[in-house]
Amino acid sequence: MHHKENVLVFGELLLRFSSADEKFINKNHTVSLFPGGSEANVSASLGQLNIPVSYLTCVPDNALAANALTALSELGVDTSKSVLQGSRVGLYFLLSANGLSSGQVVYDRKFSSFSDLEPGVIDWDEMMKDQTWFHWTALTPALNENMAGVCLEALIAARKNGLKISVDLNYRNRLWDFGREPIEIMPELVKYCDVIMGNIWAANKMLGTGIDDALDRNTSVADYHEHSAKTAQEIFNLFPQCKHVANTFRFMDNPTHNLFYGTYHTPDGNYNSKIYETNEVIDRIGSGDAFMAGLIYGIIRFENGTEVIETATGSGYRKLFVKGDFGDGSF
Repeated sequence: MHHKENVLVFGELLLRFSSADEKFINKNHTVSLFPGGSEANVSASLGQLNIPVSYLTCVPDNALAANALTALSELGVDTSKSVLQGSRVGLYFLLSANGLSSGQVVYDRKFSSFSDLEPGVIDWDEMMKDQTWFHWTALTPALNENMAGVCLEALIAARKNGLKISVDLNYRNRLWDFGREPIEIMPELVKYCDVIMGNIWAANKMLGTGIDDALDRNTSVADYHEHSAKTAQEIFNLFPQCKHVANTFRFMDNPTHNLFYGTYHTPDGNYNSKIYETNEVIDRIGSGDAFMAGLIYGIIRFENGTEVIETATGSGYRKLFVKGDFGDGSF
């Protein structure tokens, strides 16, 4: 695809509080604040990769939200489509310095401006004008029933306006607490998507694809490659609109260890990235989002499946060495 791309990304802007010490509340009272949220992270990476990108969120019209949106603008993201209403920016607390030790996350995002959005508020046809790609994630319908409706409305408009659609099957069990399971909501939304990113466990939980319960840290890379190809085939059969499936595989043996590789599948081919391993992780939050941005970039720029998956995996891996939620756009 060599025509002009314009990617529209939709999701909740969050602010992350993380401690400089092992305990979140400690006698030094040192806490760092970063802008984040999966979709904002994807936008930040795309902006730095010089892909024209617009980020659409909903935040209150206040100085804090404006400051976070400015941080994105400075990375080349157009934030002018964002809706300013309500009175709360969603927060999350990382109870360690970098998600390394416990990686324990506490969300404080209920009743945020974004989660109070309802169908009918956003003029999606207007938002989709001149856009060629729409990216969303499973985090949004996980918030409440209304947000699942907003996603559906966006997807119908994106399909009608001829945009390519990608989804990240981000699974967070601390969300999805409004009485519906992902499997009851996600398939209805995913059927609009051309590109599905996630992992074999999230696909099982959200889309109902098969999973082998014997898979674990000691399963061989070859076996994981095979399972990934099988899952992808099931996805192509269940969701005929989809032509691209990518999975990440991340294993951690201790707080600073990361074994990281990716797989990419099209209806006619399976492609595996090289395997990355490090014992020096700086900040693991957002590496899946950097992978997603690399995947979008790869699909836009390259015909070759190997180049696509190497770009995505390289981008996700490099994020492990960047502080904060946003990557630095390198692969």
